[in-house]
Amino acid sequence: MRPLLVAPSILAADFAHLGEEVRAVDQAGADWIHLDVMDGHFVPNISFGPGAIAAMRPHSKKVFDTHLMIAPCDPYLQAFAKAGSDIITVHVESGPHVHRSLQVIRALGKRAGVTLNPATAIETLENVVDLVDLILIMSVNPGFGGQAFIPAALDKIARARALAGGRPIDIEVDGGITPDNAAAVARAGANVLVAGSAVFKAGAGSYAKNIAAIRNAAAMARGEAA
Repeated sequence: MRPLLVAPSILAADFAHLGEEVRAVDQAGADWIHLDVMDGHFVPNISFGPGAIAAMRPHSKKVFDTHLMIAPCDPYLQAFAKAGSDIITVHVESGPHVHRSLQVIRALGKRAGVTLNPATAIETLENVVDLVDLILIMSVNPGFGGQAFIPAALDKIARARALAGGRPIDIEVDGGITPDNAAAVARAGANVLVAGSAVFKAGAGSYAKNIAAIRNAAAMARGEAA
């Protein structure tokens, strides 16, 4: 099995203190830092761009997992790579040439991810699966934090894991992840759990406890010691 990882989403952090928030979740046990980039066009919200990521980069050596909810994405891939992203994930719906986008990400020396909205079939990834290091399953409609988990995502996670087969591909899930559903998500085949509100609620003093609760629930479901 791929390693179990918890990736707090900075979208739920205090934007007035992003550097401190990145350091806090790093020290609280985050494996990756998840960065949701929204353009107000592809999704109905605007978050931050490569400048903000570059400003956050000195505050952690953890993997920066950048999820681009933007269209078009190709003109900005180099900027996000230069800003310090380690993984760059693009939506299959964000343009007609996702194959080319993934090629560009890999040529920039970054790990390539691909994702799809809840209504998009997993089969749309079949012809690019050999180019990806990560498949991200959206378990909410992208654009806003704090949404409830869509149960139908569990079947999609399982089909993504089957599509990955024996390839070294991480299966990530993003949207409404809590300690209450982390076990089901892990059993379905996800090994990277993105959590925003469930981590950042109640302030920095609770981050370690919140991350551990998600990790322990998923680890138990995987048959690993909690």
